[in-house]
Amino acid sequence: MVYTLIKEVRKFVSLYSINNNRSQTVILHKRMATNGTNNDTDPAPKLSQEALDKKERKELEKQAKMEKFLKKQQAQTSGKPKTMKTKEAEITEYKWNHLPGQKKDTMRELPSTYQPRYVEAAWYEWWEKQGFFTPEYGRTADTPNPKGTFMICIPPPNVTGSLHLGHALTQSVEDAVVRWQRSRGKTTLWNPGCDHAGIATQVVVEKKLMREKKLTRHDIGREDFVKQVWSWKEEKEGRIYEQIKRLGASCDWDRAFFTMEPKLYTAVTEAFVRLHRDGLIYRANRLVNWSCELRSAISDIEVNKKELTGRTLLNVPNYPHPVLFGVLVSFAYPIIGGGEIVVATTRPETMLGDTAIAVNPKDPRYTQLVGKLCQHPFLPRQLPIIADESVNIEFGTGAVKITPAHDHNDYEIGNRHKLEFVEVIDQYGIMKETCGPQFANEKRFDCRRIVIAALKEKGLYKDTLEHPMVVPVCSRSKDIIEPLLKPQWYLNCDDMSKQAIEVVKDGRMKIVPSSHEKVWYSWLENCRQWCISRQLWWGHRIPAYSVSIEGQGALSDQEKNEYWVSGRNEEEARDFAVERFKVPADKITLTQDDDVLDTWFSSGLLPMSIFGWPNIEQNSDYKQFFPGSLLETGHDILFFWVARMVMFSLKLTGQIPFKEVYLHAMVRDAHGRKMSKSLGNVIDPMDVMAGITLAVSCRNYEINIINLPT
Repeated sequence: MVYTLIKEVRKFVSLYSINNNRSQTVILHKRMATNGTNNDTDPAPKLSQEALDKKERKELEKQAKMEKFLKKQQAQTSGKPKTMKTKEAEITEYKWNHLPGQKKDTMRELPSTYQPRYVEAAWYEWWEKQGFFTPEYGRTADTPNPKGTFMICIPPPNVTGSLHLGHALTQSVEDAVVRWQRSRGKTTLWNPGCDHAGIATQVVVEKKLMREKKLTRHDIGREDFVKQVWSWKEEKEGRIYEQIKRLGASCDWDRAFFTMEPKLYTAVTEAFVRLHRDGLIYRANRLVNWSCELRSAISDIEVNKKELTGRTLLNVPNYPHPVLFGVLVSFAYPIIGGGEIVVATTRPETMLGDTAIAVNPKDPRYTQLVGKLCQHPFLPRQLPIIADESVNIEFGTGAVKITPAHDHNDYEIGNRHKLEFVEVIDQYGIMKETCGPQFANEKRFDCRRIVIAALKEKGLYKDTLEHPMVVPVCSRSKDIIEPLLKPQWYLNCDDMSKQAIEVVKDGRMKIVPSSHEKVWYSWLENCRQWCISRQLWWGHRIPAYSVSIEGQGALSDQEKNEYWVSGRNEEEARDFAVERFKVPADKITLTQDDDVLDTWFSSGLLPMSIFGWPNIEQNSDYKQFFPGSLLETGHDILFFWVARMVMFSLKLTGQIPFKEVYLHAMVRDAHGRKMSKSLGNVIDPMDVMAGITLAVSCRNYEINIINLPT
């Protein structure tokens, strides 16, 4: 049908071909005018030449439109896809002969369209060379400025890799504030720097070493491994600073710091020695969050709480098959003298370390059983039935097994009731000899199955039910956290946390938005003892020394914790040991602790450490820029970093570290998770500015997954 229509239209058009001249058209019109119908004797009115010309133009326009229409119809009906020519985007860059730091030649020919790379090129190096970002620009540092001083310290990014959009948000907010304060005429300092990020960086370098050389850090030794990490730091720090500069951040790069440089190392050592000799830092055997994969204690912030609604299989490092979680196993303990008591647990393997069974004193089901003894089914150990108000009557059967050496709640109950602490899992996640020959040397989650099978053989197993639970997972290694008793260094934060609360309540330090004050008070009012030691090689080695005295007998674990001294160097520590233990120096052998300090310990000393504390008399920056004006960061580290800076500063200097804290929102992914290199959901701000193809983006994602600190 369409084809027939096209033929008829073509016939019509041919009558009025564009090649017909005016005379032919006039003749046609004359013929139409003189040839009337049967009785139509009146001749048609003659048209003027002007009217004929106008009509002719209209006919020509119609013909042209029709030809255009026909061509379009033919293209659509031919079945050939319409091809569009795409013009490749031209990237124009500033490529003239230009020396670094030289002012940009703005008289050169400009690109035809706006090109950010061209426009932004060369300016930052010139700004930096001119010293525009230094507080000394336009005045001497020691000259008082009547308009005031503004100082802010960058939240130091970790040297584990490059920055992501979360960092870009921080830099953007801070740069806006800094430039505004500078425009107001204030002496302004924005101090950049990087954090050594103990666990995260060590894990990344260990994975790189294994991937490239099939070696572990133990194969090459501590000294060579630390050299490898320093090489990594030099590479990644340069990349991070390049990104910050590309963002246009107006930092004073002459004052850039690294948390393990000598100046900051001195501050860390000084803080530890002072706090240790004041009795606030002490050594004790306590339960810690232990990663069997990392073989180190980790902080609360490095523990992810994975919520399970029920039966769930989870992958665990060094296990070929997923491990079952989210179930509650019930079994019975035989009561000496007759009867049994049923307990429920999510961790059956820890029953080998049970030393008691606890019930709530208000639970009438068990009142008559309190004080009786149970026999452990696999070990020659008797377990008392005790009453403790912390027991939840609604949990399981209302009777709970107590494993003081492997559970935080049980640890507290064990201390209250003076129970025996039996360790059954070692630092590698292997069952110890204390479990008995049937279970010793088994991996902890393999032992779980073996224990359940053994309970079934003895007729003590009851059932397994689905149970919602929270599983603690190491954010670095994805290992399941194992609470272990380990001798560690702790910082008593009780008095310091009270001071940190007071400075916000009395208005000396302001938190914006003020809604975060409730979180501030809640955390600090419930502040626990801070475990500050880590079993790593990368970080600030603890300036503490164990003391061995010639002729001294064997010491208990508790006594060993008392034979430690600290010092700014080994000579000072020896002198202190001589004075404390009243023995000659030649009778003393000192051994420095192999552990390092928690990364938050060194970052908590900012900003005073970057200005030369404790040697403040030799550093004019300390007098001019400390305390700082503002701290700007994400609200997720309000306690882990901000609160600790406030506590340290008040304790060691008597001053608040900054007058105001501004907390910005978090950049999150589609699942509501914040951007994190360990999650692999990061976006490089350089890719946002310069653009990136999907193929390259996917390849970078795969590389990042390989290099994750997990």
